[in-house]
Amino acid sequence: QVQLVESGGGLVQPGGSLRLSCAVSGSIFSINAMGWYRQAPGKQRELVASITNDGSAGYADSVKGRFTISRDNAKNTGFLQMNSLKSEDTAVYYCNARAIWAMTPWEESDYWGQGTQVTVSS
Repeated sequence: QVQLVESGGGLVQPGGSLRLSCAVSGSIFSINAMGWYRQAPGKQRELVASITNDGSAGYADSVKGRFTISRDNAKNTGFLQMNSLKSEDTAVYYCNARAIWAMTPWEESDYWGQGTQVTVSS
């Protein structure tokens, strides 16, 4: 009932930029926090960036200064601006939303998108 759809991934050269989007749809009361995770082949999924409903953001050390997370609360959409991309940024990026679904308003749950591939290569 709650769906997250990532978009914006693709192939970029090292040093390039991409902007990922995460559109959240469904019967939700609110999105209290959003995050971006990534998983590279052979590696564990890791948290890249997160943002709370008041705009407080946090980043993994590996992306600090290069990535910026943001959200448009009115549109239930999150973003991840990725600059100065490196080959090690290559991964499937997943959007996460901590949200309250209208049908279970007593719960705050995590919802996940299907992922979007980001490949950084020359």
